[in-house]
Amino acid sequence: MSNRNKFFVGAFFIAAAVVYLIFSATKASAQYFLTVNELLARKGEFVGKNVRISGAVIGKTIQYDPQSLELRFTIAHVPGDNKVIEEQGGLAKVLHEAVTDPHRAHLEVVYHGPRPDMLKDEAQAIITGHLGEDGVFYADELLLKCPSHYEDAVPDQVEGGSG
Repeated sequence: MSNRNKFFVGAFFIAAAVVYLIFSATKASAQYFLTVNELLARKGEFVGKNVRISGAVIGKTIQYDPQSLELRFTIAHVPGDNKVIEEQGGLAKVLHEAVTDPHRAHLEVVYHGPRPDMLKDEAQAIITGHLGEDGVFYADELLLKCPSHYEDAVPDQVEGGSG
């Protein structure tokens, strides 16, 4: 085999290795964005995998231990499509209905870290982590949208006003 052919074969293997490393790194860091309903419907497929979910915080379930920094709470399903949220009356209304509907799918969340100030009833939680085999979602990252930012979108009957 000539030196030229050896060079091309070597270059091919190096290029193949680089492509493989890029592909495997991209696949390993890929995240799925799911609703609570989607995660629960396909939980066997997502146990232990890195996913991002969204839901409405049910305030009465919030438990925080300042010694261990363990935060536990439950989220309720909210639609993942902004168009559907707008059709249902806006985010504030959707969050309120999710929290007050006892038939809505729920998911327990465990997070270790300081309790966020914005963790309140009807807040929208966007959570990155993984579903454990025990059915609990173990959060690595927790982002919250405070419902008070959407109060203008809440109809009077939801806020408790008289009609």
